[in-house]
Amino acid sequence: MPIEFKMPDLGENIENGDVVSVLVSVGDHIEEDQPVLELETDKAVIEVPASAGGTVTAVHVKEGESAAVGQLLLTLEAGDGESSETGAAPQPEAETVEPTKPATAPQPETASASPPPSAAQPTGSVEFKMPDLGENVESGDVVGVLVSVGETIGEDQPVIELETDKAVIEVPSSVGGTVEAIHVEEGDNAAVGQLLLTIETAASADSESVVEKPAAPAERLSPQAPAPPQAESIPSPPAPALPPTSQPSAPATSVPAAPSVRRLAREIGVDITQVEGHGPGGRISSEDVKAHSKQLHQTRAASPSATSATPLPDFSQWGDIERESMSKVRQITAERLSQAWSTIPMVTQFDKADVSDLEAWRKEHGKRAEAAGGKLTPTAILIKVLGAALKVFPQFNASIDMASNEIIYKKYCHIGIAVDTPHGLMVPVVRDVDQKNIIELSVELSDMAQKTRDRKITPADMQGGSMTISNVGVMGGTAFTPIVNPPEVAILGVARSSVEATYVDGHFQPRTMMPLSLSYDHRLIDGADGARFLRWICDALNNPFVVLLEG
Repeated sequence: MPIEFKMPDLGENIENGDVVSVLVSVGDHIEEDQPVLELETDKAVIEVPASAGGTVTAVHVKEGESAAVGQLLLTLEAGDGESSETGAAPQPEAETVEPTKPATAPQPETASASPPPSAAQPTGSVEFKMPDLGENVESGDVVGVLVSVGETIGEDQPVIELETDKAVIEVPSSVGGTVEAIHVEEGDNAAVGQLLLTIETAASADSESVVEKPAAPAERLSPQAPAPPQAESIPSPPAPALPPTSQPSAPATSVPAAPSVRRLAREIGVDITQVEGHGPGGRISSEDVKAHSKQLHQTRAASPSATSATPLPDFSQWGDIERESMSKVRQITAERLSQAWSTIPMVTQFDKADVSDLEAWRKEHGKRAEAAGGKLTPTAILIKVLGAALKVFPQFNASIDMASNEIIYKKYCHIGIAVDTPHGLMVPVVRDVDQKNIIELSVELSDMAQKTRDRKITPADMQGGSMTISNVGVMGGTAFTPIVNPPEVAILGVARSSVEATYVDGHFQPRTMMPLSLSYDHRLIDGADGARFLRWICDALNNPFVVLLEG
């Protein structure tokens, strides 16, 4: 019985992602939780695991395409397709791969000739079209064409690099064969359903070669049919099939909701972990999901769009100009920052922390952090200090719900760190900072920063922050006004420290001063609270014992 594996929920406000690579092919036998796609979304690359095991009979996405939550990705046949063809007789199946067995044996030949790949993959010329790119995404820019006419490709092999919805993804071919024609080129804007390639499939030829030489697995390594070796190396052992009723699993976060409700949430692009349940014990119903989706759409509709800008003059009348298309990352960044700036009444306050003694302490103990695999940076120390401050000032570890006129206080303490990358600004989150020491935080921060620059963090790594730190000290500057990252209510900016003449105990002394900028949502935080919060951080940096005493 076929199983349809659809795109699972990707997280808060993430409705689609770009397929970087397809890790399976038609004919492959896969296990439950085995990664089948690499997906780039929300500025991160993640692996999407299968929710059920079986034989892949069809792949409905390819590299470069944008796949939406709830979109059909794979069709599986429960269990091992080849074993089922032979009447669940695993012993003859095993004989087909022994070189000493003759090719005329009836049972092995039938097992080898029964073609799950060719049954799912049509023969002759196949038109490969742009798959669905996700909710409200109708097209993408072709960054690169990865194949050429005459080239033999495998199913799920990347054929096009596509930029859409803040990410560059690889669109994989849904069939294997020889490329007869390419209908797009770099720079084109390809729409959903548009013809991309014409492919001459090689499924029938591959099937014939298997019948002639069932005892030679090496034949399967021909570039004409790259998928079968994986299917042949795995099929016999996992003969028991998973129930065909298995459906794509919900996110790891446990929420009280029925499978049908989870499926509804995935199909309409709702993060079920963000839905408030009104049933017994907080159980989530389909009506709760629909109400949450309606509220999200109303919020988005009320938000100003960054694209509704004042028309610009013709700059070419004053001299030469050059136009360059904005990347998807930059487009979404512009929209979200415009929304935050327009909807949050922000105030920024400034102060300076005397970190002279802290800098000496940091240099003294830096090698201990290096020995553990981290680096004792000012940011690592600030994470710990900020985590302690959030306990003393809980209104900064909160979010405001204007729809219900409620304040949501968070009992956890997760700190987002703004990381500058070649692809744009990303904000991974370091979790439970109040439960870790500074050396542990320095190691985790180093690892997270490297993963971010390599675009290997997942959407989950960038969600759930209590507050964000943006440190531009390595680049210079004396102060700046960071923009609050909603639904957080505050962000701490850090500029470059400098040695200043400071009046201490009746004398001017050279002291290392760190400029701090605190932006906050004035709907929830008053100016006096902001001043006290920032001064507490300055005192804690000047005298870390404050963290132990009060935090």
